[in-house]
Amino acid sequence: MSIVNSLVARLDNGEAQQYRLMPHNIDAEQALLGAVLVNNDAFFRVSDFLEPAHFQEEIHRRIFEVAASLIKAGKVATPITLKTFLGEHDLGGITIPQYLARLAAEATTVINAEDYGRTIHDLAVRRELIAIGEDVVNAAYDAPVDSSPREQIETAEQRLYKLAETGRYDGGFMRFSDALTSAINIAAAAYKRDGNLSGIATGLTDVDRSMGGLQSSDLIILAGRPGMGKTALATNIAFNVARAWRGEKQPDGAMKTVNGGIVGFFSLEMSAEQLATRIIAEQSGVPSYKIRRGDIAEEEFYKVSDVAREMQMLPFYIDQTGGISIAQLASRARRLKRQRGLDFLVVDYLQLLSGSSKRGENRVQELTEITTGLKALAKELAVPIMALSQLSRQVEARDDKRPQLSDLRESGSIEQDADVVLFVFREEYYLKNKEPKMGSEDYFKWQAEMDRAHGTAELIIGKQRHGPTGTVRLSFQADVTRFGNLASDDHLPDQF
Repeated sequence: MSIVNSLVARLDNGEAQQYRLMPHNIDAEQALLGAVLVNNDAFFRVSDFLEPAHFQEEIHRRIFEVAASLIKAGKVATPITLKTFLGEHDLGGITIPQYLARLAAEATTVINAEDYGRTIHDLAVRRELIAIGEDVVNAAYDAPVDSSPREQIETAEQRLYKLAETGRYDGGFMRFSDALTSAINIAAAAYKRDGNLSGIATGLTDVDRSMGGLQSSDLIILAGRPGMGKTALATNIAFNVARAWRGEKQPDGAMKTVNGGIVGFFSLEMSAEQLATRIIAEQSGVPSYKIRRGDIAEEEFYKVSDVAREMQMLPFYIDQTGGISIAQLASRARRLKRQRGLDFLVVDYLQLLSGSSKRGENRVQELTEITTGLKALAKELAVPIMALSQLSRQVEARDDKRPQLSDLRESGSIEQDADVVLFVFREEYYLKNKEPKMGSEDYFKWQAEMDRAHGTAELIIGKQRHGPTGTVRLSFQADVTRFGNLASDDHLPDQF
């Protein structure tokens, strides 16, 4: 017997069909509305998180909406004042005025209003989860030819993450005493961090002193010409952040970061193995070319082994997929934060990302979409994002090769969307290409300049929303591509 015939036979036999109802609690909705009508103070206990759309019954949505409008306007919401705005409805044999009077008569105390509101809110979130699930199923069945499964997954993940972030009860005004407590907690957290910083420590003392660490929700652009060491500096900072990570288990079982951070690294240019080899070289002091060739002494081998063993325990996660879009990157970052946690994100590098593949869009518009998307992602995840960027060739045409904001490649949106813009500059790199004839007067001048610039680099803070601009001098070991703090006797005070 076919499925259709079997169903018809069951219907003919009078077998009742059961349907699952969407999660709801009419009693909680009625109790809350009754409490509001009796004492308008009940509304303020739920107004921060509860909206009319959270009610299952349409008439309850309308009652709450009208009551909210009256109370916000400084008027009183009672069965008498509300009935004028609700019109005529037949509610199972009773009128609107009768229904409002019944709600008020059966109302419970105001004390329980917040609990009822949370129950209504949670059930509304469940219904939204069901709606998302149904949309995923329907989209998978009826997807157009030009819609890929990956895009559907990204859309579903974005909706779920948004629901998770908005489905909370916090927000709104707080007592000043509560604000003081929060301020003390922030200060205590900064006191526990390395360097007593408000943000995440980079491990580079002078950089932290100038920036206060890596600030939450900031988009940090790290730019430079090829050969300046952008990736090396980013990996140095990322490793320092991951190595300093320390977490405390909360009463609910979640892990809270108290120092350092969990790092996500999108390596769009290098493979994960190449990136790991570079970090091992940076931390062990053994050049990467020697590690790749296996041309290392026994003592160097033990150094490499010790660093590799330490790295295995670090909260450092690498995504080596090349050519991904900003939407894919955002989706993977959300997933990492949800599954493992995330405190700091690095993107190497900006120009290797793609936009939303809209036809007819030029590269400037595409890059604008990318930088805007990264800034939005930093705010959404509440983590600092460091995105590396190439600079235009116009730098090479100037006598002074130090980069400027106008050198940012392809789009002014990079400068506009960024909270911080950093430039890496190594004068030694350019001086090497200007070596004059040995023994000449120019050669001795060149040699003096080389000695002055050797082993140093400049990190130019070209833009900083929360602090001053200026230049920080760092040490640089070219053989292991490692940046560090300059020794105190070599350090020249920076002018800010």
